[in-house]
Amino acid sequence: METLPWWHDAVVYQIYVRSFADADGDGVGDLEGVRRRLPYLSALGVDAVWLTPFYRSPMVDGGYDVADHRDVDPLFGDLATFDRLVADAHAHDLKVIVDLVPNHTSSAHPWFREALAAPKGSPERDRYIFRDGVDGGPPNNWRSVFGGPAWTQVPDGQWYLHLFAPEQPDLNWRNPEIHAEFLDILRFWLGRGVDGFRIDVAMGLYKDEALPSIPEEAQDLRSGTPIWGRPEVHDVYREWRKLLDRFDGHRMLVGEVWTDSVEDLARYVRGDELHQCFNFAWLEAPWDAAAFRSVIDDTLAALGAAPTWVLSNHDVVRHVTRYAEGAPEPGVGAARARAAVLAMLALPGSVYLYQGEELGLPEVTDLPPEVRQDPTFFRTGGEVPGRDGCRVPLPWSGSRPPFGFSLTGSAAPWLPQPADWAELTVERQLADPESMLSFYRKVLALRRSLVGALPDRIGWLDSPDKVLAFARGDLICVLNCGRGHVALPPHRTMLAASGPLTADGLPPDTAAWLAAR
Repeated sequence: METLPWWHDAVVYQIYVRSFADADGDGVGDLEGVRRRLPYLSALGVDAVWLTPFYRSPMVDGGYDVADHRDVDPLFGDLATFDRLVADAHAHDLKVIVDLVPNHTSSAHPWFREALAAPKGSPERDRYIFRDGVDGGPPNNWRSVFGGPAWTQVPDGQWYLHLFAPEQPDLNWRNPEIHAEFLDILRFWLGRGVDGFRIDVAMGLYKDEALPSIPEEAQDLRSGTPIWGRPEVHDVYREWRKLLDRFDGHRMLVGEVWTDSVEDLARYVRGDELHQCFNFAWLEAPWDAAAFRSVIDDTLAALGAAPTWVLSNHDVVRHVTRYAEGAPEPGVGAARARAAVLAMLALPGSVYLYQGEELGLPEVTDLPPEVRQDPTFFRTGGEVPGRDGCRVPLPWSGSRPPFGFSLTGSAAPWLPQPADWAELTVERQLADPESMLSFYRKVLALRRSLVGALPDRIGWLDSPDKVLAFARGDLICVLNCGRGHVALPPHRTMLAASGPLTADGLPPDTAAWLAAR
């Protein structure tokens, strides 16, 4: 019988490197900090870690503005530190996924500096998307994802495209040199032992050659426009897949793909392209049983046996806070977060966790303007707060900031932590068997013990309105999104619950795992 690849049902833990753990005492997380916290991740029960960009960068966009794809920024360490991290992760039976940013580079990248110094029509400029303006303005009306125009003019009058910040010029993927460069980048990191790549803005890369103006409301991060999801992008992933298939160990590609439909998402995970794509429909679903069921049905129908599930990441408001919006009383956000992850862990496929969700961290909404660093905040004049609130450094120990974030010294973290996170530190939660962290450790261990015997399909059970109930082999999962208690379906024994049950059954905002009779 063929062995399933490791990523098929893996639990992957996303590490936002700047905010995970600081080993050198400068207030910024680094690779050595990650390495020293590997025992924590092993004990948590995850199978892999995904590292956000740690490459050389001016850090205009938290490292997603890459100046050198083959080196570690000194802020995070060096290549020797990275190699030690990979070796130690593998010693802890943890796979390592690294972020890859192919849509753009930093404006500090040597290629872009050469492009600025070269004349119009030169090979150096052809690595990026330079165009002449129209009627004294930019080539078209495209807007940056971070706010403002997507074009910046250079001294000789031409304009270059940047779908994100001006410091992130878009590469021209119609140039064969770009293809060769990224194949070499992949080989470089595969040779250092990485197990996979998370591809940033994977539906980007190609733009309609005519660069037509389109209505502003049609310019969001969705496929099937002149900006996003061009059909040529699939040839890139076929190239990459052929390369990865030549390496042992089931090396993998997972794409950040924003689409309007799961059918479009499925095109990226055909047999010769990406192995996985993030399923943002689950993340975007409201707290509603019918909405969750619709996402599950659509996902399993389109993506088959190995989809992905995710509730939070470094780009969205943390789900404890999202689920608390409009809730009738305090604590609902945390209760729903527990229930949602228990339901998610029961589904076929792999799960991506975002650092700090196992601690129940909420979004930090009151960061002062002077500490914010997200370019979205600045390019919208503060109208959009940006993503800093989900990137605040983790609290590890102690009763006041920096909560053990720095392993040496007590430097202030790069973003300030709320004082009330004293109740949410790893140290405090490890001592509390009822904490969010203890809950995650228990259910991840239970999932690992069960998943090998579970089928890659589910069957829906009869359930009241506002209740989600399904069976996956001998595992039954029930999620109560309603306002009243509900009776549990017939079962042999209770395996886990996200909160205490009562004589009336499963309370609101609670989920349970049951063993079938």
